[in-house]
Amino acid sequence: MAITSRYLLCAAALALVTASPLGAQQALPQAPSVRASLQMPATAPATGSSGKGSGPRMMALTLDQAIEAALRSDPIYATSIATSGTARLNHQLARNALLPSASFHGQYLYTQPNGQFNQGGQSGQQAAPRFIANNAIREYAAQLMANETISFTGFANLRQTQALAAKAGADLESARRDLILRVVQEYFGLLDAENKAQVARQTRDEAQNFLSLTQKLKAGREVAEADVVKAQLDLQQKQRAYSDAQLLAEQARLNLGTLLFADPRTPYKLAVAPAPLLAPRSQVEADAAKNNPDLRSAVESMKAARAAVIAARAEYLPSLTFNYTYGVDAPQLAVNGPGGVQNLGYSASGGINLPLWDWFSTHDRVQEAKLQRRAAQVTLTATQRTLIAQLQEYYHDAQVAEQQMTSLTSSVKLAQESLRLTRLRYSAGEATALEVVNAEDTLSTVKAAQADGQLRYRVALANLQTLTGVL
Repeated sequence: MAITSRYLLCAAALALVTASPLGAQQALPQAPSVRASLQMPATAPATGSSGKGSGPRMMALTLDQAIEAALRSDPIYATSIATSGTARLNHQLARNALLPSASFHGQYLYTQPNGQFNQGGQSGQQAAPRFIANNAIREYAAQLMANETISFTGFANLRQTQALAAKAGADLESARRDLILRVVQEYFGLLDAENKAQVARQTRDEAQNFLSLTQKLKAGREVAEADVVKAQLDLQQKQRAYSDAQLLAEQARLNLGTLLFADPRTPYKLAVAPAPLLAPRSQVEADAAKNNPDLRSAVESMKAARAAVIAARAEYLPSLTFNYTYGVDAPQLAVNGPGGVQNLGYSASGGINLPLWDWFSTHDRVQEAKLQRRAAQVTLTATQRTLIAQLQEYYHDAQVAEQQMTSLTSSVKLAQESLRLTRLRYSAGEATALEVVNAEDTLSTVKAAQADGQLRYRVALANLQTLTGVL
C-alpha cells in the first residue's frame, strides 16, 4: 500500500510538472513560428535590454531604407557613378583646353667651344660654341611661358563633352531607377513569399482540423475509414506545401539581404506602407515626357553625335596659336649681365596652322561621325516609340491590378464562407471528404492569388513610377 501511494505521488508530480508552462518548455522543445523561421539568421542576432527583459533586435525595414541601402552597396550603380563623374571631368578638361596655360621652364646648356670667339663678355669677346643652334658655351634659361591655342575643333569638343556629360548623368539616373525597381521587386517579392508561407500554414492547420474531425466522426461510426485516409493524405500534402513555402520565403529573404547588407543573414522585418493610388493618365504622360531618363539619355546622345560631326569638320579649318615668354635666356643666370646688359626680358609669337593634305583622314573622320549621328537618331526614335509602348503597357497593367484587388478580397471572403459551409454540411453527413478538401484547396489558391495580386500591383506601380521619374 505504501509503495502504491509512492507511485501515485510520483505520477501526480510528473503530471503537474508536464502540465505547467515551464515544465512543458523543458519537456519538449517548441517548434519555431513561421515568422521566426523566416527571420532568424544563421548566427545569433544582437540582443539588448529594454524594460524588464531583453531580446533580439529586429530592424524594421521600410522600402525607402531598402532603396538607400541598395544605392550604397550595389556595384553596378557604383560603376555608373564613376562613369558619370568621368564624363563630367572630361567636360571640364575640354573647357580648360580653351583657356591659356602657363608653365615655368628652367634649363642649363653646356656646349663644347670651337676655339673661336664671338663679340660679348667682359673683354668684348666670348668663346663660341660648336653647335650653331646655341648662343654660348654656357646658357641659362629661366622663363615663364603662357600659351593659347584657338581652334574650332576645341569649341566643338567642348559641346560634345557637355552633351556626353549630360548623357552620362541621364544614364546614372536610369541605372538608379533600374536598381530601385529591382529593390521593389525583391522587397515585395519577400512580402509575397511570407504571405504565401502564412497561407500555407493556415491551410495546413485547416487540414489538421479536418483530420481531427474525420477521426472523431469515425470513432462515432458516422463516416468511413476512407474519409480518414483522405484527410491524412491531404494533411501530408499540405505539410509538404508549407515546407516549400517556408523555403521560398527564406530564399527571398536572403536575396533581398544580399542586395542590401554586408551579411545577408542580418535579421530584419518588413515595414510595408499602404500602396499609393494610381495617378491620372494625363499626369503620368506629362511626367514621362519630362522626367524619363532613357529619353533624356537618347536626346543627349543625339546632341553629342551632332557635336562630333562639327568637331570632325572643324579639322578643315585653320587654328591660331599664341605664345608669350618672360624670363632669362643668357650666358649668365642673372637679371643683368656683364657691362650692364639686361638679361631679363620677354618674347611673343603668333602663328596659324592651315591643314592642306592628310590623305583624306579628316574626310574619313567626318563620315564616321555622320554614321554615329545616324545611329543616334535611330536610337532616339526607337526610345520614343518604346516609351510610348511601355507607358501604355505599365499603366494598363497597374489599372487592371488595382481593379483586381477588390475582386480578390471578395473571392477570399467567399472561399472562407464556402469552406465553413462545406464543413458544416460534412458534419451533418451531407457532403463528402473530397468536397471539404476541394474547398480547402480553393481557399488556399484564392489567398495565394491575392498575395500575387498585391505583388503585381506594387511592381506595376513601381514600373510606372520609374518610367515617369516619380520614384
